[in-house]
Amino acid sequence: MTIATQLAIFLENRPGTLARLCAALSEAGINVFAVSTSDTVDHTVVRMVVSDPQRALFLLGERGTLVVENEVLLLEGENKPGTLARAAELLGKANVNIEYLYAASSPTAKRGLLVLRVSDPKKARRVLKKL
Repeated sequence: MTIATQLAIFLENRPGTLARLCAALSEAGINVFAVSTSDTVDHTVVRMVVSDPQRALFLLGERGTLVVENEVLLLEGENKPGTLARAAELLGKANVNIEYLYAASSPTAKRGLLVLRVSDPKKARRVLKKL
């Protein structure tokens, strides 16, 4: 379990925009570990955890792209029923708010990755060590 830098990247909500972003990161040798998008009428927010957030920030800044950094908690866990429920319960009892999260795993994978934006990442990390 680690605390990582997440980039919230504001892009136009148009075909090909995400492709150009990912191509630029790829050309710079930056790997995407986790990604989530949420859209509005005229823009989309792409949340990414990448292998080199500082380099990605510089790259995107050069292109005039608005990017906001946040700390997120990366939690690897078992891919079985109840894992997310236990994590949410522990955080709730510790009064740590889950602002948002995203996760994915293959149905056949033994483990998955949960990306959590929480009110207190350091406290959350201590609390979730009990999992």
